[in-house]
Amino acid sequence: MKKTLFCLAMLMSGSLLASTDHYILRDGNHVHHLKVKKLNEEYTVEMDIDFEPNAEEKNSKPCDAEVSGEAKVIGENKIQLKKHSEGEANYCTLDITLSPTGAKVDQSKDCDNFVTGICHFTSEGKEIPKIK
Repeated sequence: MKKTLFCLAMLMSGSLLASTDHYILRDGNHVHHLKVKKLNEEYTVEMDIDFEPNAEEKNSKPCDAEVSGEAKVIGENKIQLKKHSEGEANYCTLDITLSPTGAKVDQSKDCDNFVTGICHFTSEGKEIPKIK
C-alpha cells in the first residue's frame, strides 16, 4: 500500500511541474504556431509556420517549415532554441521571449537554411498570442 501511494505521489508531483503552452499568430495568410513544453526546468520548443502569399506577395510561392528541439534558458522569461542545419556548419537560433499573454520570436540569419521564400520564424516584433 505504501509503495502504491509513493508511486502515485511521484506521478502527481511530476505532472504538477509540467506544462505545455500554445501560441498562434495569423497575420494575413501567414500563420505562426509555437508550442513550448516545460518539464521542471527543461524546455522543449516546436515552431511551425505556414505561409500563403498575401496580396503584396502575389508572385511568391506558398511555403511551410518547422523546427523543434530542446531550448535553454538565456534570461528572465527568455529561452533559446538552437537547431543544427544538416550538411551545414551553422545553427538556426530562435530567441523566444515569453510573457503571460504571448511570445515574441527572433531568428538568426542561419535560419534561412530551414525556410525559403517568404517564410520566416521571426514574429517581426509582434506578439504571438497565447492560447488559453
